[in-house]
Amino acid sequence: MAEISRIASGATWEPIFGYSRAVRAGGWIAVSGTTSFDESGIVGKNQMYVQARQAIMNIAAGLERSGAALSDVVRTRMFVTDIGRSGEIARAHQAFFGANPSASTLVEVRRLIHPDMLIEIEADAYVTAPDATHNASTTAKARKAAPRSPAKSKPTRVRPSVKAARKRK
Repeated sequence: MAEISRIASGATWEPIFGYSRAVRAGGWIAVSGTTSFDESGIVGKNQMYVQARQAIMNIAAGLERSGAALSDVVRTRMFVTDIGRSGEIARAHQAFFGANPSASTLVEVRRLIHPDMLIEIEADAYVTAPDATHNASTTAKARKAAPRSPAKSKPTRVRPSVKAARKRK
């Protein structure tokens, strides 16, 4: 059975809602919805790109404490208050995940927990469990120093739709 580790960030809402910044179960790491908060408050008021960058940097910090890196992220979910600003969001996401693209979702929501927050991002990552001779901190540092390059793979063949198949008959 996999050990479960809970990683706190010290965010104001963690004890109120009863959640952890990240939870690691074996090789899987789930990072809670993360915003542009830092020790002085919300970063980038009214600036979607700045808030997206800060949220991703906060995710990176949670992953590092979990023994992972952004290159280990397999899925992101982004909740935004103005989907019309998706270009700014895409630019920030591309800057951090472009070399190791994750599966991703972008959803517009009515509002977030604080009126100045424009974006909240969740991330799921997967790493192989470190062996007994390595600790999570060492593993994360090694990953950060030598990021993985995207795997070369064959193009996926897409099946034609049923409608397209009927037209060929």
